[in-house]
Amino acid sequence: MAHKHEHCHCHEQEHKHCGHDHDHDHHACQCGHDHDHHACQCGHDHDHDHHACQCGHDHDHHECHCGHDHDHHHQDGGGCACCEAKLRGEQKIDKWTLPRIITSVLFFILGLFLKDHILIRAICYLISYGIIGWDILWAAGRNICKGRVFDEQFLMSIASIGAFCIGEYPEAVAIMLFYQIGETFQIIAVGQSRESIKSLMSLRPEYATVVRDGEEYTVSPEDVAVGEIIVVRPGARIPLDGTIIDGSSNIDNSALTGESVPQYVEEGSHVLSGSVNQSGVLRIRTESPYHNSTVAKILELVERAEEKKAKSERFITRFSRWYTPCVVIGAVVLAIVPSLISGDFAAGLHRALVFLVVSCPCALVVSVPMSFVGGIGGAAKRGILVKGADALESLARVNMVAFDKTGTLTKGVFLPAEICPVGVSREELQTVAAALEKYSDHPIARCLSTLGEKTADNVQEMAGGGISGYVDGKRCYIGNRRFLESLSVTIPPQRIVGTAVHVAREGTYLGYITVRDEIRPDAKEAVYLLKTERIETLMLTGDRQDIADRVAQTIGIEEVCAQLLPQDKVTVLESKMAYGRRVAVVGDGINDAPILARGHVGIAMGGIGSDAAIESADVVLMEDKLEKIPGAIIFAKRTMHIVRQNIIFSLGAKLAIMALSMLEIPNMLWIAVFGDVGVMILATLNALRSYLWKK
Repeated sequence: MAHKHEHCHCHEQEHKHCGHDHDHDHHACQCGHDHDHHACQCGHDHDHDHHACQCGHDHDHHECHCGHDHDHHHQDGGGCACCEAKLRGEQKIDKWTLPRIITSVLFFILGLFLKDHILIRAICYLISYGIIGWDILWAAGRNICKGRVFDEQFLMSIASIGAFCIGEYPEAVAIMLFYQIGETFQIIAVGQSRESIKSLMSLRPEYATVVRDGEEYTVSPEDVAVGEIIVVRPGARIPLDGTIIDGSSNIDNSALTGESVPQYVEEGSHVLSGSVNQSGVLRIRTESPYHNSTVAKILELVERAEEKKAKSERFITRFSRWYTPCVVIGAVVLAIVPSLISGDFAAGLHRALVFLVVSCPCALVVSVPMSFVGGIGGAAKRGILVKGADALESLARVNMVAFDKTGTLTKGVFLPAEICPVGVSREELQTVAAALEKYSDHPIARCLSTLGEKTADNVQEMAGGGISGYVDGKRCYIGNRRFLESLSVTIPPQRIVGTAVHVAREGTYLGYITVRDEIRPDAKEAVYLLKTERIETLMLTGDRQDIADRVAQTIGIEEVCAQLLPQDKVTVLESKMAYGRRVAVVGDGINDAPILARGHVGIAMGGIGSDAAIESADVVLMEDKLEKIPGAIIFAKRTMHIVRQNIIFSLGAKLAIMALSMLEIPNMLWIAVFGDVGVMILATLNALRSYLWKK
């Protein structure tokens, strides 16, 4: 099935999103149907010419983003579609919003001054009401026809119409006017809170300049094969991961890592897609296809992050489904029951209208998810990618951080320290060790693999233990002391300082090689900051107890569990969790995938280039800075504090005004109008604080 698109931005290829061959010349189309518009990502036929529609239904409108007047608002069991649209950033302020508000205000003020001209005054109020409220009335009517009655448009419509019915013209206009002003403010605020996420989406490279047969061609990054040469000129964004084969430059990684200082790169340097080349021309040999590149993984992670709701968000969604119908029923009861007793139906209707105005749940429904959006965006801006609101909420509850040692607390770049052969030459010991270690990705293995040129045959690797294989036709082994002793290899008594790797051949011990690793310079400071937040620290390592104790003592870690296999680390972790610890696990995202996935929160350091980090971790640090871990936890706690503030403030203020509405207080409808808009604005402003970051 072929699809012809005229104005999108894909290339002539088979798209993984669609499942069909396309005959078009554009990017990023993810649909499966015919189009005649720009950049649509929905799944149905359209007859329009608007941009960036991401719903799933037929449209007949242009550039509409408001969320009030469409056929495509979905509610999961009665939630407020308008609020959901705002949070997704689908609502935009069109060019008529400000003129409508100003014109409505002018007619409203004119009506207030024309107290002696009752007819003209009423006409001014009606004009003001029509200008500012027609779209709300229209949306409410359409929603009622579709069975969606209890939403904010319905509440505002019935309250304002009711005010007209009892002769409260200024209050009727004020309800719509201040509601629209509050809505406009909210849309601006939500857009601001999502700015960091939007800026990350701009990392997507538009093109790649590839060299083929000595000629340069501009193609889509998806069309560049692994091993091809691409040219990146100054000012251009690097489209694919690779290694520089010619040229040198300073590159800007700030969008990826949050690091503002440019990085100098030259021939042999590894560069990441999404970075910006600042000076010289670079020729880069690509190392991965686009869908496996750093920038593609980041974009996928960010897109998925917005789909994951925290428990607080899910509570608000469920709450709003029952809250609005209940307040409508309450308003009806408040209008009828007291009126039957007193006989004053006008007063009862007035109290019910106040009750309806103040009951609008938008401040709560928008501000709580917006706090999470701001928190995720603020963290992303500084190189901390949080997979969703649920991960942010879990991070705020952490009371213990468990660190892997190698590659996390230490740099993970090992150097041979001491080579001690037993019964063989130094060169022979190095040759056997290097041949076996060439097949392992462990940091120590990478260090030892450079000691010789030979490679082993029939290599078998045992996680946490060692490696066996054939070198020059003889069975050889390399690993820790326990591994070789399990093979009945006799190891003479030794006094070893540091991490040692032992080597044997045909059951005969050949000697050992020690390696050294350097502790990260910011490790001690990071542990100290965690302690100031009353967070316990734990080290999990497969290294020897004496080595682990020395590292822990230097850094200040409180508890050490050493000589652990990967499955042992999971066991220790589960025992801590069984005693009420909320554990965040920090690892390199490659060898620590099991415990990253098992902890309450998995934090992968510098693991954005690793599939294991993306899949197993909940938080990915885009550069190897331990100091970002306590910062992320503090920031998550601050975000949750803001969420709780908004829930308590919004519910408290509304319940207080609802209670007052039952009393005979003059101008109560005005109090309700200002109370509703005021709570909305204050809660939204408070939610925006989650976007900020205090270092």
